[in-house]
Amino acid sequence: MSREAPTDVDALLQANLERVFNERDDARRADAIAALYTEAPVMYEPAGPVHGRGDIHRIAGELLQQFGPRFRFAAQGMAAGHHGMATLRWTGGEPGQPPVVQGFDTAEIVDGRIARLWVLIEPPGR
Repeated sequence: MSREAPTDVDALLQANLERVFNERDDARRADAIAALYTEAPVMYEPAGPVHGRGDIHRIAGELLQQFGPRFRFAAQGMAAGHHGMATLRWTGGEPGQPPVVQGFDTAEIVDGRIARLWVLIEPPGR
């Protein structure tokens, strides 16, 4: 009986934050999405679902443009998860400044890749 090694959920969600949502180079971001996401992922943003790798790529790029050239997302600790589900807490802002946004990414993981991602934004002041 063959057993698949468990997914390193921390490495996967940290890579998503760094290689997708902090990546300003379009080609590198597209390569990361191809490596980290399933063929037909869905990302649930507060404004509504985002379907497919191309739209996730577009949304990540738009976020970086919206917040400016020094903006970065930063993980707050390690991701936790099991049985195909994992969560990573993050903040976003300019280095050395208070965060302007914070929340959690919660992912459904299938065969070691992100199939669905819920982006949960915390209200300001928490």
